[in-house]
Amino acid sequence: MAVWAFWGCLPFLAVALITDIRYMRIPNWITLTALLAGVLVQGLMKGWHGVLFSLCGAIAGFLLLLIMHLIGAVGAGDVKLFAGIGAWTGILFTLQVTVYSVLFGAVIGWIIVLTRRETGRRIRGIISRTAGFLLLRDLRLFKQGNGSELLRFPFMLAVVPGFICAYLYL
Repeated sequence: MAVWAFWGCLPFLAVALITDIRYMRIPNWITLTALLAGVLVQGLMKGWHGVLFSLCGAIAGFLLLLIMHLIGAVGAGDVKLFAGIGAWTGILFTLQVTVYSVLFGAVIGWIIVLTRRETGRRIRGIISRTAGFLLLRDLRLFKQGNGSELLRFPFMLAVVPGFICAYLYL
């Protein structure tokens, strides 16, 4: 991945971070602009090879986060934003950002759980849901009820450091 792709994608992530923290959503105008700009810039810099690189990255980012969205781990805005990240940075970097973001998200989630002093109840719930999932009794790993079981926080708090770590790793 080129340095210009990192710096070109970063402003979209910064705006998404602000809106996600403020409103717990990432508007389409950010995600679609990131996607289209990534494809356009890659096309201008590398021609048809850049467009193909960009589209493959966008599809990879979209599909990875779509799976996470279907199990209830992230919102739809995050799915579309990862298509934009993929458009700018390609498949490999997008995979790395996803892994780092999930790791940062796990750390943030545990910090929230520990500070709320609900660790025991959450661990019992996780064990129960995991057992039900593994025994094929309940295929929903994350409950979709009234929201009291879901631990919600802006995923962009994990994506931005994940994006930076992926870049530093390169």
